[in-house]
Amino acid sequence: MTSTTTTVPSAGPVAGSRSFLSRLREGDEIARVITFLFAASVVLVTLLLVFELWQGSVLPRHKFGFNFFRTSVWDPIFDQFGALPFIFGTTVTAGVALLIAVPLGIGAAIFLAELAPARLSDTLEFFIDLLAAVPSVIYGLLGVFIVVPLMREYIQPGLKNTLGFLPLFQGPAYGVGFLTAGVVLAIMVIPYIISVSREVLLSVPRDQREAALSLGATRWESTWKVVVPFARTGIFGSIFLALARALGETMAVTMVIGNTPTISASLFSPGYSIAAVIANEFTEATGDLYLQSLIELGLVLFLLTFILNGLARLLILLTSQRGSEMSHV
Repeated sequence: MTSTTTTVPSAGPVAGSRSFLSRLREGDEIARVITFLFAASVVLVTLLLVFELWQGSVLPRHKFGFNFFRTSVWDPIFDQFGALPFIFGTTVTAGVALLIAVPLGIGAAIFLAELAPARLSDTLEFFIDLLAAVPSVIYGLLGVFIVVPLMREYIQPGLKNTLGFLPLFQGPAYGVGFLTAGVVLAIMVIPYIISVSREVLLSVPRDQREAALSLGATRWESTWKVVVPFARTGIFGSIFLALARALGETMAVTMVIGNTPTISASLFSPGYSIAAVIANEFTEATGDLYLQSLIELGLVLFLLTFILNGLARLLILLTSQRGSEMSHV
């Protein structure tokens, strides 16, 4: 009886065990250092941006302190600056945008991910990605020439006649204002909600759907009671992402909000946002306090959008990881 001996080739040296000179000669270490510098430059730019905004807003922070965020007077002539009207306008317009965009965006995402044929879903997703890439100034022109006239002639008078007993829908119908800016923002952020929510829904393991269907659930029951709850965290992430986009929008809001630093309970009233006041007044700021007050507004907006984007990415990541773990069980 003969025995056969099989010789297994020995594995090569582990990359980590090679000498630094050998890795340098082969280019590994050079590539590692160069790519690390590229990655670190992103963090460096972010830190430099925060540092410059912080250093550039020394005067208003020392003079006004937290009163800068509580007062509503914005008077460059007498060096009195309060950010409350701009914070109010940014918050209201973003809130109106989400109230409109969230149900429409999530509903469209559910249809594309769960109910539509694959070819139709992919085709519509292509157009949705195109809408997300449209420059904001184009949406601003859409707002000026289409949304503002519709608001002034039809929508705002109709809301005033039917819901005029509410403070939200009182006052003259100018066409521009918080409501108009919110509608334009909603049109802008809907593609983000649809695209991200669709990807999150598609990441739900197929086993979840099949288990619900095998128990006698309909396609819609499987979607609404199993898939959507499973992807809930990621869907919230898409909403946070859309909120950050709405808070930081500049040109489209500037063109339709009215640019008046007032605080009003009526959505018909003209207003102002943080991004809009920076865009409109930065080149006209003459004194150091005036200029640095605008920079402090920029710091507030940057930190707000940074935090919201971080939360959105975290929620989306948690949902994706949950789906991958379930698919490997």
